[in-house]
Amino acid sequence: MKKKILIGLLAVFVIIQFFRIDTSTKPVDPTQDFLNVTNAPENVSVIMQSACYDCHSDQTKYPWYSQIAPVSWWVKHHVDEGKEHLNFSVWASYPLKKADHKLEECIEEVEEGEMPLNSYTCMHSDANLSDEEKATLNDFFQSLRTGESEDEEHDHHEEH
Repeated sequence: MKKKILIGLLAVFVIIQFFRIDTSTKPVDPTQDFLNVTNAPENVSVIMQSACYDCHSDQTKYPWYSQIAPVSWWVKHHVDEGKEHLNFSVWASYPLKKADHKLEECIEEVEEGEMPLNSYTCMHSDANLSDEEKATLNDFFQSLRTGESEDEEHDHHEEH
């Protein structure tokens, strides 16, 4: 009985390997990319490329384990969801207000340790951000903010 179950599970595992994810990447227009548009310093670029760009850009580098189902499906879902929320490859297409809000969210996520995700850093140790790297990113993000969100928040508090 156990042998039949094991053979059945193995057969299912082999069959699901035929359902591949799309690991192709879109060409990136450098005039739209966050690192180019913002003229990010080299240290910021290095941090972001190792900790952010796999899930939040069109420059995803899929690791070997992303070729094995069902892990591949999970990885693809995370990448798609990450780009849906924020795609640094199309940064210049964001309206100013949206870009400012995204910067605000980036600061919060990094400060709170929500980004990069623990599930990502456990397999990508270079994406584990030190306190210094977090400060470097957040200082850079803050330097890019337009202040619109802060003004709106201030106006909102004055109304009440």
